[in-house]
Amino acid sequence: MTDIRRTSSDIEIDVVYDVAPDPDRIGAPGSYPYTRGIYPTMYRGRPWTMRQYAGFGTAEETNARFKSLLDAGQTGLSVAFDLPTQMGLDSDDDMAAGEVGKVGVAIDSIDDMRRLFADIPLGDVSTSMTINSTGAILLLLYQLVAEEQGVEPSEIRGTIQNDILKEYVARGTYIYPPAPSMRLVTDVFAYAAEALPNFNTISISGYHIREAGATAAQELAFTLANGIAYVRAATAVGLDPDRFAPRLSFFWNAHNHFFEEIAKFRAGRRMWARLMRDVIGAQNAKSHVMRFHTQTAGSTLTAQQPLNNIVRTTVQAMSAVLGGTQSLHTNSYDEALGLPTDESATIALRTQQILANESGMTDTVDPFAGSYFVEELTDRIEEEAIELFDRIEQLGGAVRAIEEGFMQRSIEDAAYAEARRQESGVGVVVGVNRYALDTEPSIPLLSVDPELERSQTERVATWRDSRDSGLVEGALERVGGVARSSENLLPAMRDALSLGATVGEVSDVLRDVFGIHRPS
Repeated sequence: MTDIRRTSSDIEIDVVYDVAPDPDRIGAPGSYPYTRGIYPTMYRGRPWTMRQYAGFGTAEETNARFKSLLDAGQTGLSVAFDLPTQMGLDSDDDMAAGEVGKVGVAIDSIDDMRRLFADIPLGDVSTSMTINSTGAILLLLYQLVAEEQGVEPSEIRGTIQNDILKEYVARGTYIYPPAPSMRLVTDVFAYAAEALPNFNTISISGYHIREAGATAAQELAFTLANGIAYVRAATAVGLDPDRFAPRLSFFWNAHNHFFEEIAKFRAGRRMWARLMRDVIGAQNAKSHVMRFHTQTAGSTLTAQQPLNNIVRTTVQAMSAVLGGTQSLHTNSYDEALGLPTDESATIALRTQQILANESGMTDTVDPFAGSYFVEELTDRIEEEAIELFDRIEQLGGAVRAIEEGFMQRSIEDAAYAEARRQESGVGVVVGVNRYALDTEPSIPLLSVDPELERSQTERVATWRDSRDSGLVEGALERVGGVARSSENLLPAMRDALSLGATVGEVSDVLRDVFGIHRPS
């Protein structure tokens, strides 16, 4: 039987590679097409930003975790919000019952945002917020709290995910139909270009697409197609791509196949540079640059023998670093069982710190450049991704491809194929379908206090009673009026939030105007 090895994108791997790469396709680090990285010296200047995704329970609990991580040497914050906050529901909404504070922190108002960042100087840290449907609202709350601390708008740094298209494809936390959702995205672009010039206005996410079961090539193609859709939507309303494109960023998954992931990151930079220069026509070199955050693959974590996940995460983190990421989150080993404990989160952070300080990976730029295997794999991943991207273009672009279910079906097929591989034993998962144990070690787990939901619902009710309801009502009416016009929504939303309007109230106004999305 022939021993044929393949990547997740079904690319056959030869036993040996001996064809010299084309130097014109690689370029120099910091130069177009950025195959070798977006900065000339990469980590010789400074290492990547180390973020640990954190958020659970109340604002006070998450604030304490943030401070613990910063004390441990983390260099950026990354906020996880609970499901009601993601869906624009206040904690006392009937639909929020049972979900408050479970998968992230509950944020209902500016009061919660103040407590979330209490005693954390927002002028000194960069904050990433994983939020999409209500992304504009949470960005404005963050800006208001930073300004209350005395931080100038130009000094507020961070990233908001704000990537609604991948929600329709792979994740499901959407509220409104695609058209008004895209309007909110482009309103954020325009608002931030004026008000928050150093804040990244979108993190175009392949992470969740990959978590849903996509291959590496699908992750690249579908994410870049979504990225181009955002750029086109913004230019369609009169925004200059060279004004907003330099603040675009990406969010990638670091999966198990070490070499394929390195190749994916290299190919992605090259594809984006060509799309922005040759398809969009952006002139500013910064518009061609793909800056990205990476998170190790949660879908690869196993509940069986969970300590094995430390090794998986380390290998995945190495691929992200060797692939040239700008920031990185390493998953905690216990996340297949529950929320990370302080101990597991610290181990995850220490993994990055060891790579940055002890491994030698920061000593030279793109150390796999010129490798026959990695260069060939970079080309092959790019070819597969371009073929899928072109198919989406033929369908009419990303929004149309999503509406027709092309991306969703493709991901489902890939996920099914991988499940079959694992069930047959061809795809090995250590500790699950090979090298299993009869008994599993006991792992301490973090639990959320069941009293949290009651206290948070009482807090939001008390907050409503404490504000000037007449002013809030008038501000919310103004939001509705702007939503019915073509005016940028964010200034009106900001006014309402500053007066005490809640996340759910602002979202309800937009639901009344825009409607809600129901997938076919």
